[in-house]
Amino acid sequence: MKPSKTTPNNCEAGIAPPSRRFLKAAVLGTAFVGALMMGAGQAYAATTWKIQSVWDAGTVGYDLFEEWCEGIEEKSGGELIFKPFPAKAVAADNNALFEAVRNGVLQGMNPFTLYWSGKIPASVFLSSYPAGPDQPHQWDTMFYSLGMLEKTREIYKKYGLFYVGPIQHDANIIHSKKPVNNLKDLKGMKMRVPGGMVAEVFQQFGVSTVSLPGSDIFPALEKGTIDAADYVGPAVNYELGFSQVTDYIMFGPPGVMSIYQPWT
Repeated sequence: MKPSKTTPNNCEAGIAPPSRRFLKAAVLGTAFVGALMMGAGQAYAATTWKIQSVWDAGTVGYDLFEEWCEGIEEKSGGELIFKPFPAKAVAADNNALFEAVRNGVLQGMNPFTLYWSGKIPASVFLSSYPAGPDQPHQWDTMFYSLGMLEKTREIYKKYGLFYVGPIQHDANIIHSKKPVNNLKDLKGMKMRVPGGMVAEVFQQFGVSTVSLPGSDIFPALEKGTIDAADYVGPAVNYELGFSQVTDYIMFGPPGVMSIYQPWT
């Protein structure tokens, strides 16, 4: 199912104009649990901000991100223009993306926080994780009613970044070349996962986990380097051609493997 292009969010910026008007509308959905972050202290650095996503060009996720960026000029009353870039366009990988925003090469990023679990352990709990929240309203409650947004901003401020807010999605899926009918079937499989706690959980089931950027997943599946990949929603299966190199899709709430079931 193609994700909605108009998933609203009630993020309150808490900083002065011109950024206030922008930040109130800054977390429209882009189809996955991630974040929007800006370089701390860069709010008034430029009229045009360069923002890179972790989505590859031509994917639904990037199309939504690009569409959202295109609307910022109107939403900000002409005070801000967002120039979007797809994955690897400016910063070649996730670590480089992190540093590019910190150093001002980019003014913002649309990332998946779990990629930096080694650098920022708390980032594991800012996106989908095993047995974690699986509905948008649960994330809204955590961030906007229970203080998680303020705590997250404190954490990222230490790294020279301003955490704007979470970006939510529905269930992750696992694209697999092999059928998985129970947890025992996972043993011995080679699977791409985002890392952190997700990788640790699958490793307990006997999975050999691999960390790969989204653009490298298709060739890895095609060549048999990996047997399966945890990578966002059903649209990706057709959009990126995963259906050509996998026979099964396992559904479930983000990261909760125990209730995934195979589907051909």
